[in-house]
Amino acid sequence: MSPSDRLWSRRFGLITLAAVVGIAVTASLGFWQLGRADTKLALQAAREAQEAASPLTADALGQSIDADTGSVHPDALHRRIVLRGEWLAAHTRFLDNRQMQGRPGFFVVTPLKAEGLAQPVLVQRGWVPRNFQDRTALPEVDTPSGVVSIEGRVAGLPSKLYEMAGGPAQEGASRIRQNLDLETFRSETGLSPLPLSVVQTGHPSEGLLREWPAVATGVDKHYGYAFQWFGLSALIALLYVWFQLVRRFIRPRRDPAA
Repeated sequence: MSPSDRLWSRRFGLITLAAVVGIAVTASLGFWQLGRADTKLALQAAREAQEAASPLTADALGQSIDADTGSVHPDALHRRIVLRGEWLAAHTRFLDNRQMQGRPGFFVVTPLKAEGLAQPVLVQRGWVPRNFQDRTALPEVDTPSGVVSIEGRVAGLPSKLYEMAGGPAQEGASRIRQNLDLETFRSETGLSPLPLSVVQTGHPSEGLLREWPAVATGVDKHYGYAFQWFGLSALIALLYVWFQLVRRFIRPRRDPAA
C-alpha cells in the first residue's frame, strides 16, 4: 500500500469514527429528551390522579409532614382538601408581580387556624389587581371573621420570583412582598405555619379571582429538543454517506463513457 493510500485509509477511518460517535451522541441525546418528556407525562398523570382522589382531612394533612425533615409527603401534594377555621387576617401577605388573566397584581396569602391542625396553614386565597397610582397601597380584600369553610388543593409554598436586594420585598414593615420566606414570616408574626400551602379554589369571592393557571408539563419543549437532536444525527449520517461513500466509491466506479 502506497503512502497516499495509507493516508487516505487513515483519514477515512478517522472520519468514519467521528461520524459514528457523532451519530451515537446526538441520537442518545434525542432519546434522553424523549425520556424526560415521558417522565413529565408520568408526573402529570400522577398529579391528575391525586387531584381526582378523595379529599384529605385536616388530620391527614398534619400527618403528611415528616417530623424529622419538615417536608411534605408527596402523596399529599395536589390533593383536594376542605378546611374549617378562622382567618388570621392581621398576618395577610400580598405577593407582588403575580399575574392572572394576563394582568399583574397580587397573590393574597392569609394563614388559617384550621380545626384539626396544631399549626396554622398558609392559604393562597386568590388574586387581586394592584393600584398603579400608589404602588404601596394595599388592595381591599374582604376577610370574613369567625369560622369559615374553604375548599382547595394542597401545594408547596408559593412559588418564588427573582428578587432584587433592597427592593420593597425587603421592607419588613410592608405586607407587600415579592416572595414569602417561611423563616422571615415566622420571625415577623410569631406563627409557625406548616411548610406547605393550600391553594383556595372555587368561584371569585371576597374581591379575589381564583382562575389559577394550569401547571405546564413542558413536554413540547422536550419533543422539540429531541427532534433537533435526531435531525442533527440524520444530517451527520447523510453527510457521511454522501461525501465518504457516494463521492469516493460510487462515482469513481462509474463508466466515464456513460
